[in-house]
Amino acid sequence: MDLTTAQPQGRTQAGFVPSPAETLKHQLLATLALHRMAATHQLHVLLRPDRSRQSVSEQLNDLFGEHLVGFVVLPKSHRTRVWYLTPKGVRLTRDWPALRGRPPYPITSATAASLRTPHTLTVLRTHLTFVADARLRGDEHGHLDWTPEAFHAIGDGERIVADAVMHYTLITGQQRRKLRAFVEVDRATMSSERLAAKLIEYARLWTYEPQPIGRRQRAGGPGWLRWYPVFPRILFVLTGAGRQAMNNRISDLTSMAAHHPLVADLAREVPLGAAVLDDLEEHSPTADVWVPLAGGDRRPWTQL
Repeated sequence: MDLTTAQPQGRTQAGFVPSPAETLKHQLLATLALHRMAATHQLHVLLRPDRSRQSVSEQLNDLFGEHLVGFVVLPKSHRTRVWYLTPKGVRLTRDWPALRGRPPYPITSATAASLRTPHTLTVLRTHLTFVADARLRGDEHGHLDWTPEAFHAIGDGERIVADAVMHYTLITGQQRRKLRAFVEVDRATMSSERLAAKLIEYARLWTYEPQPIGRRQRAGGPGWLRWYPVFPRILFVLTGAGRQAMNNRISDLTSMAAHHPLVADLAREVPLGAAVLDDLEEHSPTADVWVPLAGGDRRPWTQL
């Protein structure tokens, strides 16, 4: 079940763009704090698609001169720069309201940035497909509606780390439907079995109830209710391998959803889907590119 509210009468909804009330420099710092790192062209698409890339580059160079951001140059990329916050930038943004609750910042040097670049940029690349689609459709989904590296306890001292949590408001006529999703971006760097096992971790999160502290305290239900009114749908986005290999990985996810008892229970209650990143970029996330892991024909992620 998703949350649906009424859109005010007489109001038309344009695609979401960052508020002009905040300067571009502020938005650049907030975006790098949230996403950890981003290439110049990604920041341009995310924050100022209606302006030249040079206008974004100039602001980044100013922030670099103020020692708030640093960059690494991607190899074999025509000197594409990937930006991250310096320790000074981390201290500046740490207490900004939009960033409260974020785990400690793991990238504050060129060496650390180089090690994490491929996965981090691919997760952001996935985010950009939803941002672009939301703008075309007139939905609400912007640069702060995607939180990478979301940690959740699943019991026994263990935790699951989602590649991202997405918040998205679907606008249909006068209706506003609030959707949330855990997003797993698979670059084919782990075995297909390990990828499918992520569904077991999500099933544990779905059922996990923290034990109350003290005799007088009552259990408050599943732990995820602390963050979400409805358990988010789970989306797997695949890249980094040939089409047949990615189809095989999707088949393994489907098999896990059918045969593991906990995951099968989850699949009956929570929408689960998988898609190929190239298809999201070519056709959009709301095209019929998602394979429902509980079975059925390909469909948009909003209809899983």
